[in-house]
Amino acid sequence: MVKLLLHVCCAPCATYVVQELKPPLAYFYNPNIHPKEEYLLRLSEFRRYASITGLEFIEGPYDTENWFNVIRGYENEPEGGKRCEICYRERLEKAALIAKEKGYTHIATTLTIGPTKKASVINEIGEKIAEVYGLKFISGDFKKRDGFKISCELSKQFNLYRQKYCGCLFSKR
Repeated sequence: MVKLLLHVCCAPCATYVVQELKPPLAYFYNPNIHPKEEYLLRLSEFRRYASITGLEFIEGPYDTENWFNVIRGYENEPEGGKRCEICYRERLEKAALIAKEKGYTHIATTLTIGPTKKASVINEIGEKIAEVYGLKFISGDFKKRDGFKISCELSKQFNLYRQKYCGCLFSKR
């Protein structure tokens, strides 16, 4: 039996992926999001979306100190480069830990719905992490088959705040 924990980066990205995968539990873990006001806004929007759809979720810690330590030395990497790979790995590893702890068998992420995100990189990281934890990773490129377009439409339908940058200070520039 498949028991799926879905890592969620934000409410707009979650809309289409939740519709497709129908996870019983989501994990909102995004210490990369800055400033804190932006993080709180995205968390609030995800809470509202989860409430509307009946999706249960766990909020991970907003541990920015650890996140900055993990990406140290990669601050000047271009968007989509090594810094992003490290960030994906950090968030997916925490999701895998929670999934294992709670008895889940599979993990997935909403990250691949982003039009600028390299799904192949995210999927490879997810698969490696899942294997380490004895889980399966549900690979996907959710922006395909009009996934991103549908997520935009669903975001409008639910009146969700849609951010203009991935989340970290470096992606904002």
